[in-house]
Amino acid sequence: MKKIQMVDLKGQYEDIKSEVNNSIQEVLETTAFINGPKVHQFQKNLETYLGVKHVIPCANGTDALQIAMMGLGLKPGDEVITADFTFAATVEVIALLQLTPVLVDVNEDDFNINIEAIKKAITPKTKAIVPVHLFGQCANMEAIMDIAKAHNLFVIEDNAQAIGANYTYKNGTKVKAGTIGNVGATSFFPSKNLGCYGDGGAIFTNDDDLAHTLRGIVNHGMYERYHHDVVGVNSRLDSIQAAVLDAKLPNLDAYNKARRHAARKYNAAFKNISQITTPKTVNGCEGICDTCDCHVFHQYTLRVKNIDRDALVKHLNDNQIPCGVYYPIPLHKQKAYLDARYNEEDFTVTNQLVKEVISLPMHTELDDEQIDFITSTIINYLNE
Repeated sequence: MKKIQMVDLKGQYEDIKSEVNNSIQEVLETTAFINGPKVHQFQKNLETYLGVKHVIPCANGTDALQIAMMGLGLKPGDEVITADFTFAATVEVIALLQLTPVLVDVNEDDFNINIEAIKKAITPKTKAIVPVHLFGQCANMEAIMDIAKAHNLFVIEDNAQAIGANYTYKNGTKVKAGTIGNVGATSFFPSKNLGCYGDGGAIFTNDDDLAHTLRGIVNHGMYERYHHDVVGVNSRLDSIQAAVLDAKLPNLDAYNKARRHAARKYNAAFKNISQITTPKTVNGCEGICDTCDCHVFHQYTLRVKNIDRDALVKHLNDNQIPCGVYYPIPLHKQKAYLDARYNEEDFTVTNQLVKEVISLPMHTELDDEQIDFITSTIINYLNE
């Protein structure tokens, strides 16, 4: 059996080595390392894939969120509602821009932002909602967009973990994650479903005027060289990273299909284990059906009950099985984001999840033998 990795980037690279190498070589030969042809080519190809009018590449996913908020003209003191159970980058950029983060609880079943908690958190100062499409599937965007319309709020989708996932409206219409709100932001960190070989990110929008503003912000506020029309930053996707992404993009659906296959294998193995709750998908199929496209399983995250989660982590590591705890501390308890306004009773789900969640290896190269070893190791431990 191959060594089990949390993410097997080397194995993935070996499978597309010639495509990646040739794409990078084109950049080396043109020496157009910043805003070169490869960046524009990838931008156009990603626009086509997502079915969105505008993709604005940038340097990383955190910048993508920050630039999206800058482009919407949010001002210091404006309140921005987002999920308590997620990576810190989401709330980090809110604080950096001197906006006011308002953290709310998440759903117990799919880990995404809770709709009723959003409604409860809205005040006259609320200007935006940032749903995080956690672990690979969309938050309840139809409900979120209804709330935003009713209260005249912006919606910024944090799509760092769900690129390629589809969201299905009640009428059956499907759209890609990140293309529903006023603006979407994603990360191309190497471990993402679509990852480059360094840092990278992008912003998505169907709003022509907003897209124009965003393109200026990412490039020092310039539309014409040395003419600075807006306050900007230096956040550009370099051509070599774009070359890697453009070589990988045609494989994204196949990568996500492979992740769903691994999730189905995990689900089947854990189906009758009372101490384990497997991931739930928004359409209720639990990722088992072959036609499921709502979840792309950036992470495969279990909840374990009535056992010592940290002892299980140690047991897996002792058996050379990597795993992760995403996330061990709620954002509202992080030192940087403590706020006297928060009440613990408003975070009952998040406070429970941080004690129970454990993420197992999940990547495109994961094979059935490895999954069988992982699942049997866990089941045997629970039966001891």
